[in-house]
Amino acid sequence: MNRFIGRSLCVIDDLSREERLYFFQQVRKLKEAVKANDTETINSFRINDPDFGIYEVFLENSTRTKESFRNAANFHYAKVTEMSADNSSFSKGESYADTFNMLSGYNNRVFIIRSKVEGVCKHLSQECAEYAKRNDLPYTPAFLNAGDGKHEHPTQELLDEYSFLEDNNWNSDDIHIALVGDLYHGRTVHSKADGLTLWKNVKVDLIAPDELAMPESYVTKMKENGFEVREFKSIDEYLTQSDVSKQWYFTRPQLERMGEKILAKAASLRTSITFREDLMDKIPEGTKFYHPLPRHKEHPTIPTFLDNTSLNGWEKQAINGMYCRIILLALVAGKIGDDFEATEKKVVEEEQPWIIEIQPKESNEKGDVSEGVRPISNGIVIDHICKGEDPAEIRRHMILIRRVMGLDGLKGGEWVSQSANGDFKGIIFRPGQFEFTHKQVKRLAAVAPGCTLNIIQNGKVAKKYRTTMPPRIYNFDDLMCTNDACISNDSQNENVQAMFTKTKDGRYMCAYCGKVHTFKEIFKH
Repeated sequence: MNRFIGRSLCVIDDLSREERLYFFQQVRKLKEAVKANDTETINSFRINDPDFGIYEVFLENSTRTKESFRNAANFHYAKVTEMSADNSSFSKGESYADTFNMLSGYNNRVFIIRSKVEGVCKHLSQECAEYAKRNDLPYTPAFLNAGDGKHEHPTQELLDEYSFLEDNNWNSDDIHIALVGDLYHGRTVHSKADGLTLWKNVKVDLIAPDELAMPESYVTKMKENGFEVREFKSIDEYLTQSDVSKQWYFTRPQLERMGEKILAKAASLRTSITFREDLMDKIPEGTKFYHPLPRHKEHPTIPTFLDNTSLNGWEKQAINGMYCRIILLALVAGKIGDDFEATEKKVVEEEQPWIIEIQPKESNEKGDVSEGVRPISNGIVIDHICKGEDPAEIRRHMILIRRVMGLDGLKGGEWVSQSANGDFKGIIFRPGQFEFTHKQVKRLAAVAPGCTLNIIQNGKVAKKYRTTMPPRIYNFDDLMCTNDACISNDSQNENVQAMFTKTKDGRYMCAYCGKVHTFKEIFKH
């Protein structure tokens, strides 16, 4: 069975390392066939079905991505339709899900989407898959992310990786790359936090002033992926040390998005990330520069005097875009991929229990029960809240816990106590009859990981649970990603329920836009 048919590419991690290496083999094969004018091989990649619908939906202006996808779609002799930001129904407030469900029913198999709304492809791939199932469509539509806000640009990442491989003798063992420019806004560099896992050993040099630095969450992800990461504030600083990469990836500074204070420093910020002629003798022989293009005509980070030098890797990189997108469309259409066989098994980490029931102690001697338990005949005591934190912060968070758990307006109270070692902790107690379902305990574990829940009956602890952070949080109506650009944020009015997964460093990552939150930030209250 072809595992690629109907597959969506919402983030680069949707394709495994093995799948991407197979993908690049096909791109190389097509490119060589075009060079040799091998018509038979070229045609073997074509979908060649006038009823096969490919829909370009660009809700944000684009030149490079839009045109390369349009030419790639035309290569396939398929039905190609375009929806632009100027004439789309979304400007009238119509729902993404309803619109794309409707278009899915018109034999449109592939949607290429560019949007400022982050996570929109993931949402639509889920919604339209359900729609196809409900309505017995003979296919599941695929969604290809052509850039969503500041999140990711996985199709650009594919052509970038192909270009790096091509210029590095197809070596997928080691890569040392410098990322230069606006690393804060640049979705093409954000995709590299997972994309560079194509190589077994990765060293990444991040070159940007503080105002344009890579967001901390992506730096953390790179380190979690085993990358060696170094940070420099300017090209000049980078070139003062000897370990300089031979592959540099530049991005355009988007200073216009950062307010008047940043614009006042625009000249110095641009200087720190723009290559100059006087730096030519400081870079290693064989260096290649890359850029997602087009460059800024007035302030290019790669000046045009470099166009006719051996540093120019960006032009071939741009050409590779159409080849990569031809192959991507062929892959999700099922035209190729039958011969792919995976050999690597995905490692699934065993989940640790996040709710542990503890046997209550029998003794009632002083010290055997938590403070707050003894005065209650029947009720609950939530103990060890935010243990070790500042008392004022603990009190603030207990207000959130009360609201999330529906404990406001009930008898009882809360306070901050101090243990013998000096650590503070919060305690909430409520007298009465309570029955906590598994879902409610999960809710408590999400909003107060590390706390202990005591169920009191007849003056004794009848049940006791210790909580840690659940690996996934979803199916709660009052969850919300704090990123205004995220499809699951209420400001988008798409009624998308937020979902979060636990990160290795003990935080929550939005399943749609990738924004990282602490456990104190994921509930609307």
